[in-house]
Amino acid sequence: MIEMAGMREQMSPRERVRLALDHKETDRVPITLVCSELEPPAREALAGHLGVDAGEGIDRYLEQFVDLVVVGPSFRGWDPDYHGPRLDRSPRGYDDVWVGRWEPVSYGEGLHWEIARYPLAGAKDISDLARHRWPDPDWWDYSAIPLRADEAVERRDYSLMMMSGNLFERTWWMRGFEQTLMDMIDNPELYHAIIGRVTDFYIETTRRVLSAADGRIETAFTGDDIAGQESLLLSLPMWEEFIKPYHARMNAAIHEFGVRVVYHSDGNVMDAIPGLMDMGIDVLQALQFSARGMDPKLMKEEYGQRLCFEGGISVQTTLPFGTVEEVQEEVRERIRVLGAGGGYILSPSHAIMGGTPPENVVAMFETAVASL
Repeated sequence: MIEMAGMREQMSPRERVRLALDHKETDRVPITLVCSELEPPAREALAGHLGVDAGEGIDRYLEQFVDLVVVGPSFRGWDPDYHGPRLDRSPRGYDDVWVGRWEPVSYGEGLHWEIARYPLAGAKDISDLARHRWPDPDWWDYSAIPLRADEAVERRDYSLMMMSGNLFERTWWMRGFEQTLMDMIDNPELYHAIIGRVTDFYIETTRRVLSAADGRIETAFTGDDIAGQESLLLSLPMWEEFIKPYHARMNAAIHEFGVRVVYHSDGNVMDAIPGLMDMGIDVLQALQFSARGMDPKLMKEEYGQRLCFEGGISVQTTLPFGTVEEVQEEVRERIRVLGAGGGYILSPSHAIMGGTPPENVVAMFETAVASL
């Protein structure tokens, strides 16, 4: 147990997450940084603010707050357990295992990565797919997963998550966003062939990870950004036809292991929530309440008996641009609304970017652990 902000913790991180996902009250709200990590400039600023180094010092600071962490491969070409074909990687850019190319773009304080090559941009029909080099689940070694999971539990009895798949996004990352939407209308056979291969890959790798973990992993992170600031990126009928069935298939495979499905999407997803629940998600992640129409009270009232929530602290408004007091108020309000009766894991709505005041990051964590 640790002493933090005047409150003595009674539960282990794993117990805290399990109870929250069972819609039960906990000693404090669980916290995670999955899909919401501190980017290097934000990490360095926080280290300077706390007077610690940006490596182990920040790790130790964050460890006292975080309850849920990721174990296992992220299915990138630089995973420690990756032994597939060599991929180009340098400060100028990198190739992914799907042989797309990503290059850095500055946003002032830091960098983000944008696609510079869509490997299937020139595909005309299904025959073109046979000539492409698709990633093979055999390129990763899964034998170390039990040891890494045990080490995480021994370190702080963390709740453990694996990274599964983003099916629609991976499809358009290979084809191009506009072209993928056009394929749905003009070349649906090709679209279904691509997303079908993507889904098969992620189902197989997910099964291998969960089999190796042998019950140690409790949640699987999935997702696709299907919404923007105003509304969904495509109509609900098109989403139902072209995206939902693939996630439903993957979610069913995850549930075979008794593992809960965490689903990520930015933007205004309110209209899609019933369909997301129907396709088998257990936790809705990101919660970009700065998007038009995203209402935490309505979300909890309408869907909170069935659905859990993760995220909700805005990286678009409050964390980067708010005062400490505004961050504290947003944290308390999210816990009051979304955490009522359990069912909520607190985190930033996405990565904490450079330029975010470190005192706001501290306020988020310390307010969360002090709120009952």
